[in-house]
Amino acid sequence: MYIRQTKTSTSVTGEAYYTYRLVASERIGGKVRQKTLLNLGRNFSLPREQWPQLCTRIEAILSGQMVLVAPSDKIEKLAQRYAAQLVASPQPGDQQEEVQPVTYAEVDVASLELLRPRSIGVEHVGLEILKWLGLPEILTSAGFNGIQQAAALGSIISRMAEPGSELATWQWLTERSALGELIDVDYEAMSLMRLYRTSDLLVRHRQTIETALFSRINDLFSLPTTVTLYDLTNTYFEGEMAGNAMARRGHSKEKRSDCPLVTLGLVLDGSGFVRRSRMFEGSVSEPTTLQSILERLETPKGAMVIMDRGIASQANIDWLVEKQYRYLVVSRERSRQFAAEQAVPVSSASRQTIQIQRVMREDGLEVRLYCHSEQRQEKEDAMNARFIKRFEAGLQKIAASLAKPGGIKKRDKVLQRIGRLQEKSCGIAQHYRIDLVNDDGGEVVTALSWERTPVEGTRLTHPGVYCLRTNELDWDEVTLWQTYTMLTDLEAVFRSLKSELGMRPVYHHKEERAEGHLFITVLAYQAVQAIRRKLKGSDINDSWTSLRRIFSGQQRITATFRQKDGRTLHIRKTSVAEPKLKNLYDVLRIHPSPVGLRKMFN
Repeated sequence: MYIRQTKTSTSVTGEAYYTYRLVASERIGGKVRQKTLLNLGRNFSLPREQWPQLCTRIEAILSGQMVLVAPSDKIEKLAQRYAAQLVASPQPGDQQEEVQPVTYAEVDVASLELLRPRSIGVEHVGLEILKWLGLPEILTSAGFNGIQQAAALGSIISRMAEPGSELATWQWLTERSALGELIDVDYEAMSLMRLYRTSDLLVRHRQTIETALFSRINDLFSLPTTVTLYDLTNTYFEGEMAGNAMARRGHSKEKRSDCPLVTLGLVLDGSGFVRRSRMFEGSVSEPTTLQSILERLETPKGAMVIMDRGIASQANIDWLVEKQYRYLVVSRERSRQFAAEQAVPVSSASRQTIQIQRVMREDGLEVRLYCHSEQRQEKEDAMNARFIKRFEAGLQKIAASLAKPGGIKKRDKVLQRIGRLQEKSCGIAQHYRIDLVNDDGGEVVTALSWERTPVEGTRLTHPGVYCLRTNELDWDEVTLWQTYTMLTDLEAVFRSLKSELGMRPVYHHKEERAEGHLFITVLAYQAVQAIRRKLKGSDINDSWTSLRRIFSGQQRITATFRQKDGRTLHIRKTSVAEPKLKNLYDVLRIHPSPVGLRKMFN
């Protein structure tokens, strides 16, 4: 076994360069010929004087021999990598596992060694789903070459399997994943910079990829085009991000206002697939983003747009009406009302009963749905009780201090204490009338009393009540409410993006890199949503976290034995899918044993 250097040139410019191969001599007939064992590529940088050490170490690994003098760390790493590739690569006569002929060999059981365990379950299902969605073809049409496609697929599948930064992705691909065996790519030879540059390329072709991917999803699932969900979430950065113009301070939904933020806006269809995504500044106001992003979509006229309270400003509603969209939004009105005798019951997915009162606006152009949920009432009753107890305890403390010698009794100071207490009351202070008893001069407070006077139309008088607004006049209460509950699924999307798919935090200092990180997360989400949608048809509704735990149990591993004849047998094989995993593969119509068996004698 030795390394051969070959000079060649590019077909376009004629520029000369060298390629390297690991070769062995074999006798065929009466002649000795060179047999290529492994292509080492053009970036093989080990100095020539160390080539014999590398080859010797590879042979020792394959034959199971011990070494008297340990090689350098660099040679050891390369030797382990190339030996593993030789074992994992198809050998002459290899067949798929199900038609593998029976082979017997006498081996020394005590010599068994299990090497290079790598995860393959999530990689297998992720790759098959991305192929099913046509992403490789979409990337090809966008101009991605083979290595760029491999980097893109690796980034997306890594985000599905083990969410993290691009650095964490690179470490996972090179150290713990068997994805390279599935697509015949040596990720250990891929640099971290390749992942960064591919991320930039994905962002550059974002609109083309999103449009083509959603079109494919629409064809596969026959999605309705009449419902559009829109919402925003933000993610925080680690560091100051002075070089990122979009990183701004703002209100963090994760209570990380100490960090710079960027905002991700998503437009989804009724089934939860992303139609379009866009990155905004971290300080962006939710109501101002709707028009700018919907104008970029080819959303059909008359489509229903569903939004939560944060985006449902009157200006946005007026714009939707002007552009001939329908809307179903959470009302921003503060006053609550509900007439139980005029309500109809609706059963939720969790078998909770929701009472809905339908009220037509005077001009006949809008319907309001006043909804009452017993579960929500229990929650708000508990909140009210907690706030009342805390507020009254504060009043009692102030009253007690007035009776103590030396306590704060000046009127302006007492009013300041009451004001601070009201600020922290979470709105419960509006339901109290507080009276102060002053001395004859009016400057000193001698006593304090209060009375609870609930304000009509508030959470205290109408707990568990919320209001929806819509200009869809023909749908009944049940249809409208069930359509609104799609927003709950949208909240699950954001939870999946943030926690299950590692959208936050962002470590990149450059704007395009931050956008690439978010876009890769969105692409990973599309694949996850496709998997869950297919499984849902068989009544499997597990979260991606639960599904990933099952998929990740499947590993690919090399078993090495010494045979009686002195040769070493290497077998590279995937672990058997356990019952839960086998069931998921069956539902998804994916082969349960990816790659199959590889064997090598040395």
